[in-house]
Amino acid sequence: MSATKRMVVFGGNGFLGSRICRAAVARNWDVTSVSRSGAPHWSTITSSPNAPLWSQKVSWERGDIFRPAQWTSLLPHADIVVHSLGILLEADYKGVISGRESPISGLKRAFSGSHAGAHSPNPLERVRDRGEPEPGLQPPASPAQLTYEMMNRDSAILLAKEAARAGVKVFGYVSAAAGAPVLPSRYVSTKREAEAVVAREFPEMRGVFFRPPFMYDKSRGVTMGVAAMATAGSMVNGLTGGLLGGFFGAAVTKPLKADVVADAVVEALADESVKGPVEVPQLEELANRAWRKTMV
Repeated sequence: MSATKRMVVFGGNGFLGSRICRAAVARNWDVTSVSRSGAPHWSTITSSPNAPLWSQKVSWERGDIFRPAQWTSLLPHADIVVHSLGILLEADYKGVISGRESPISGLKRAFSGSHAGAHSPNPLERVRDRGEPEPGLQPPASPAQLTYEMMNRDSAILLAKEAARAGVKVFGYVSAAAGAPVLPSRYVSTKREAEAVVAREFPEMRGVFFRPPFMYDKSRGVTMGVAAMATAGSMVNGLTGGLLGGFFGAAVTKPLKADVVADAVVEALADESVKGPVEVPQLEELANRAWRKTMV
């Protein structure tokens, strides 16, 4: 790799993705973000509506993950590609906000025992779509059609396929800690499926699969309360020898600040010895290592 690493982050304008971009810029990496909306709406991911100075060093590109022709030209010169896309609930958020859809309907779809997307073909097996210069998935007609299978699994596999084709050496995937009872099991299972396929099908890339717990930041007030409860649960779980973990899973896993996870992600991507799943304790260790480097 070159001295100045070149990284492309898909979902770089999101809560965690933007912080991954920030951490990479701090190392003087060449950073490109790809998302449907381009530059972030800063008020939704930080405590200020104004763009921070570091963001001027990021190339904010527009592109639909399900339309590879819009972004494959960005990959051939990249050293690292990161997938930081996903959905927490299968709901049309704009529809919920405007009153067109009830939040209950989104929850029902998410917690449904069966789902059409669960058996959707792997992107590696898709035939070329007519009208698409490159093989890809059929983009959803509306946000209501976004499923865990599409966003958490299929989009990651599609991106990994194109990254490997372009000769990218490192592929980072933001997965999740296991066992959270407040989310459908498919949320985690689809991420695990993506990890398995990427590791198996693209061994030429160093795949790094980050499994963060609940993430918080003061810019999102609601996350602070949840983090406080999770921290208390984590402490009690430690005192009881892990007894609560068997009942509540990731709900009693120590939460991490989003900036800490971002620092850990970039540190891991820079370290050629880090490969495969990265669990919460290792995320903390990597973040501490990154922090110590700034003190030198």
